Amino acid sequence: MDSAALFSNILRKRSFLCVGLDTEPDKLPACVKNNPDPVFEFNRRIIDATAQYTIAYKPNFAFYECQGSKGWESLKKSVNYIKENYHDIFIIADAKRGDIGNTSKMYAKAVFDDMPFDAVTVAPYMGEDSVTPFLSYQGKWAVILALTSNKGADDFQYHTAIDERLFEKVLKVSQKWGTTDNIMYVVGATRAEMLADVRKIVPDHFLLVPGVGAQGGSLAEVAKYGMNNKCGLLVNSSRGIIFADSSENFDSVAGEKARELQEEMALYLQKLNK
Repeated sequence: MDSAALFSNILRKRSFLCVGLDTEPDKLPACVKNNPDPVFEFNRRIIDATAQYTIAYKPNFAFYECQGSKGWESLKKSVNYIKENYHDIFIIADAKRGDIGNTSKMYAKAVFDDMPFDAVTVAPYMGEDSVTPFLSYQGKWAVILALTSNKGADDFQYHTAIDERLFEKVLKVSQKWGTTDNIMYVVGATRAEMLADVRKIVPDHFLLVPGVGAQGGSLAEVAKYGMNNKCGLLVNSSRGIIFADSSENFDSVAGEKARELQEEMALYLQKLNK
């Protein structure tokens, strides 16, 4: 799926919502815990309830890997379920990989050959040869960590050397490794005003923006500073949607939360078209 196809889906669904499938086993509602695969059952119901409002899903690998082979199987079933039932939805492996080239080749093989992901988050700290293996797959994306929403981002990402902050260096150098059809960037929503600085360097790339919802990021601010003339945004919400309710109706509540975000997004997209 290239950027034109992503934008087409955004216009058609009037949404740039990404739902994070950060499925924490200890938080699962009681009504799914007796299922043979409670994680997959939870995900399936969340997916069915939110798919009409959603452009992308982003399973965070940590919540599956912590369960060993059982968690990996739940992840594979969840990703396959999306691809089999909702063909137009973009799926991001939130794995934050980043290692020397031959190791990255194996990481890329795991997410793109073994499972039908469209993209994977990668850390650029080790440089070009750690990222390019992910870019060798036709139609697949590397989502490069540029400016994250966590408190520890201050430790390195805002560090200035020769009038240039580290995240700006990452943006300037890494965009040369690929194109606007196979590289996007993670930029956290909790400091949405920084999106304006990001856009000065990468005006045309898609940005994956976590931090809206439970982390306190403002969708209005993200749209104000980060939207370009082709939207250029995938805004992620995880806990604020999937764990909004713990009753037997958890999926219906998740669907309502997704709908609320989609309706707000539709307003910003309407302004874009004017």
